[in-house]
Amino acid sequence: MSRVITYIDGFNLYFGLKSERWERYLWLNVQALAENLLKPDQSLVETKYFTSRVSSPADKVKRQATYLDALGTLPKLAIFYGRFQVNPFTCRSCSFVHQIPSEKMTDVNIAVELMKDAFLDRFDTAILISADSDLVGPVVAVERLFPDKRVVVACPPGRYSANLVKASSAHLKIGRAAIAKSQLPETVATASGYVLRRPATWN
Repeated sequence: MSRVITYIDGFNLYFGLKSERWERYLWLNVQALAENLLKPDQSLVETKYFTSRVSSPADKVKRQATYLDALGTLPKLAIFYGRFQVNPFTCRSCSFVHQIPSEKMTDVNIAVELMKDAFLDRFDTAILISADSDLVGPVVAVERLFPDKRVVVACPPGRYSANLVKASSAHLKIGRAAIAKSQLPETVATASGYVLRRPATWN
């Protein structure tokens, strides 16, 4: 069997679902999604999920924490965290200074893990779920340094990067059917027995 590791840009996928107004699919089992993208001769080694914890508003913090705890129960999944950085933005009309948060380190973390796994020969095919063109560099590097390995770009719903697709060995578009059949159960129990429930606004 051909070995596969899947690398998921969490916010790229999240905002793709939001752009399609697919909030009912946000309770997404990303490991199941990775498995649903495999070909019959492929085997999933691991799913790596990259995100950052939000700091506000409180209801969003709670929903994300619940979701990440639910993902933490999946056996072949590892979560890698970046951070949010607040940048000042001055309005040209009124001179009011807004504090605009931006996510940092996700693309770097993905690049590091992708290159590390290639050097350690942990995969034959990497599936990259993202449409972030900042990832063109590591994709090209893996394919140049390891010509026997493939990097397949899986564009999230509502997202597309021509440059990233061009750099990849192959690409595909993640459709509604794959998302719909990759949902977590309504309740998920942690190792300690605590029961996590799908957020009400994600129904």
